[in-house]
Amino acid sequence: MRHYLIAHDLGTSGDKATLFDTDGNLIRSITSAYRTHFFNANWAEQNPQDWWKAFCESTKALLDGFDIKEVAAISFSGQMMGCVPVDKNGDALRPAIIWADQRATKQAGQLLTAFTPFEFYHITGHRVSASYSIEKLMWLRDNEPEIFSKVYRILQPKDYLVQKLTGRFATDYSDASGTNALDLQTLSWSQKIITASGLDLSLFPELVPSTEVVGEVTPGISKECGLAVGTPVVMGAGDGVCAATGAASVSSGDAYHYLGSSSWIAYTADKPLYDPEMRTFNWVHMVAGKFCPTGTMQAAGNSFNYIREMLCDGEKIRAESEGRSVYDVVNDMLRSSPIGSRGLIYLPYLLGERSPRWNPLARGTYIGLTMEHSRGDLVHSALEGVLMNLSIILECFRREQSIDSLRLIGGLAQSDEICKMLADIFGVRAVLMDKLEEATSTGAAVCGGVGVGVLPDFSAVTRFIHPDRSFEYDPVRHADYEPVKALFEDCYAAMIPLYERLSTL
Repeated sequence: MRHYLIAHDLGTSGDKATLFDTDGNLIRSITSAYRTHFFNANWAEQNPQDWWKAFCESTKALLDGFDIKEVAAISFSGQMMGCVPVDKNGDALRPAIIWADQRATKQAGQLLTAFTPFEFYHITGHRVSASYSIEKLMWLRDNEPEIFSKVYRILQPKDYLVQKLTGRFATDYSDASGTNALDLQTLSWSQKIITASGLDLSLFPELVPSTEVVGEVTPGISKECGLAVGTPVVMGAGDGVCAATGAASVSSGDAYHYLGSSSWIAYTADKPLYDPEMRTFNWVHMVAGKFCPTGTMQAAGNSFNYIREMLCDGEKIRAESEGRSVYDVVNDMLRSSPIGSRGLIYLPYLLGERSPRWNPLARGTYIGLTMEHSRGDLVHSALEGVLMNLSIILECFRREQSIDSLRLIGGLAQSDEICKMLADIFGVRAVLMDKLEEATSTGAAVCGGVGVGVLPDFSAVTRFIHPDRSFEYDPVRHADYEPVKALFEDCYAAMIPLYERLSTL
């Protein structure tokens, strides 16, 4: 019997390869880094060859000392909303335009000449945006026609590796839902949108379920990557959806919160959620028939960590000298400041904002700063601002779904004080899971196991990840946060006219 599952999580900074056994134990985890090229203010590209090199290096290191014939399946999680143009051989024709790239604003505007914003949102579950794949492919056509003329298919990062391993050009429904070209109602490429884009349907890959066994590792590629010939390759899913499964959000109503550099709240649903103000969006879940209504803010952990690093060098040095985690010292600072941070409001928009504001011009702002404020107040206010922004997303979902409990994953959840403050602001029971950094990889591994049948169904995720401890909210503190949240909203509204002026300086 084959005992092991391999998951590769192709993130923005590197490929995290993880080895699990079918009982859910994490055996080994290795990350191989690669570079992102940021340029022209808001362009972002990666070399797909770097993904393949990282994949091969990390796979070989992962399996060192193990029988490669005992691998039951390999599956993938990957950064979403990219544009990887490949030729008929599956070779990348240029660097990949990744999710963070915003160059295709003109092309996004072209799509809105054919649809009202809400018509488009109702088809795809997403706003029209330069963030998505179809707009990026339109940009390639308009600006690099020689390269575009050679494009056979557009792929996502994980799809590129799947093609290298199996020779098959395919994507799953979750990644397809991040292209701005999938019809959520039919789970097929939207002919209306593709026609409006001026592109050809043939450029889009075959659509398959996340659990599809796409093929097997071919003889020609086996030695290069270190996997046995014939190892089953399961399609996998986009990273946001893998995180849902990795947080054990696989049944309707299960909600989770990823607290990382960016941060999102999502839940599992039987149908897409169409917010009247289009503040949130929808992925297709890897669990058949399910969806993931989601709201993602740009700079959650990034915003909090930026303020911490600017202000807390001394605390970091002290933590290291005392052999403590920097989070222990930060917890002390957070406890030193009251609700409302003594009248200090922080707007956490260091990278503009996606959900819930959808304002690329928004800026990070302190309002109410006085000589009386301590560093603890500044750090506390930064965290309050991040969590109050996220609470708006949660309230969007509560219009459709009762959410009394949130499963927490991601690096920021290492701080007990952050978890407590989150529970109080949101008014939820916050359940800390025991795998904070590996949840996305866990989701990909479970997908692989279900795909090849060594796991019965997605309920088997409970073998892999478990609740560690929980934080109940204090009703009194939750009520005390209500006027602070109202002031936070008023401060953002007051800043809107100034953001455009600031952007011209």
